[in-house]
Amino acid sequence: MNGTRISARATELVTTLKHAGEASADDLAASLGVTVSAVRQQLDGLAADGLVAWRPLARGRGRPTHVYRLTRAAEPLFPKAYGGLTTELLGYVADTDPSLLDDVFDRRRQRRLDAARARLAAAGADLAARVAELAHILDEDGYLAAWEARPDGSFRVVEHNCAVLDVAERYGQACTSEMAFLRQALPDARIERVSHMIAGAHSCAYEITPTD
Repeated sequence: MNGTRISARATELVTTLKHAGEASADDLAASLGVTVSAVRQQLDGLAADGLVAWRPLARGRGRPTHVYRLTRAAEPLFPKAYGGLTTELLGYVADTDPSLLDDVFDRRRQRRLDAARARLAAAGADLAARVAELAHILDEDGYLAAWEARPDGSFRVVEHNCAVLDVAERYGQACTSEMAFLRQALPDARIERVSHMIAGAHSCAYEITPTD
């Protein structure tokens, strides 16, 4: 599993529920070999985090039984092969027509830029506010981004994670597209990459200097 961190016991419960699709606390307790109260405690915590939902299920006379299921928010807990699949598909594109590969990355850059511009405009004219918003956008995109103001009036944005590392390791257009996106997002600043994961650094970092 990856993404949201949960305890080992909760991981076992979530995996069991993933296989079952839906299950009651009694069914889960029987499958896991633990008490129903222990299962309910785990389910309450997962529900509070938005990872589990429940619905009532009538079973004859008496009060309905609650049956539980995972929500969409729980999907990041399970391994995904998006990076490998994306790299494979891009390979087919490159084999068919290498020029189409550049177009794919250009269109991705433009989509990100179109989405970012309204938010950056709302941040105002102050460059620091826009750098902060840009770092927030990058963080939402999965780059674990942070920013800081430097004593000389410049700024630094650091991406502690590469959200497209599998792709970037094979296709240089991914990194070129990232630079173009940042520079077009902040056209009144000079932006230079000062560390690069593909070159062996533990993060990608960018120095941002006002041009006026």
